[in-house]
Amino acid sequence: MDPYENDAEWLYWLKARWPLVLGAVLMAGWGCSNWHSRAVRHPAGVLAADDPAQENLLKGTTWTAKDHRFTALANFHIHARVLSTERYRFDRAAEISPIDFAMGWGPMSDSAVLEKLNINQSDRWFHWNASTLPLPMDVITSHAANMHMIPASKAVERGLLSVREGQIATLDGYLVHVDGKDGWTWQSSMTRDDSGDGACEVIWVDKVSAADH
Repeated sequence: MDPYENDAEWLYWLKARWPLVLGAVLMAGWGCSNWHSRAVRHPAGVLAADDPAQENLLKGTTWTAKDHRFTALANFHIHARVLSTERYRFDRAAEISPIDFAMGWGPMSDSAVLEKLNINQSDRWFHWNASTLPLPMDVITSHAANMHMIPASKAVERGLLSVREGQIATLDGYLVHVDGKDGWTWQSSMTRDDSGDGACEVIWVDKVSAADH
């Protein structure tokens, strides 16, 4: 018996069917990616009751990283529901911030409220609309925000990029002001009840964790 006969048959089979094999591999990869990026669903009820905790700093620490200078404006902690995530790769801020989270707490962590809102992100903004408001507008504004994430390390970056819509995320770090060498600046909002341009939090993230409940 030719010792290479089985190998030859295998190669012939593979060549004849390689489009099907490649398709199966690609579908498996897509399925795995889709599984890990799927949104987490919850029944009605408030999942993150507390407002973000913020301690303003009279004289914040300044440090340099990623070719930018950062000034800490406040210690910041948030435990909230992730309403949406958006990756950024090509805008100016992407040099330091690869992802934004739209986050909700109190009534804006309740599925009974969120199912009545259409939520999306683009161009570093968080947008929502509804045919009928489930809450007064000022309550929505003060219990949800778009937040720009600046990871303090590669490990934190991997953690941020793995967070999925619907998870309950806990973040610790600083609200910051950022200065670039080219004169570009980025300033964090310092309050939760603002809206429009400048209303997003810019967060230097030291720690991140997320859970499905």
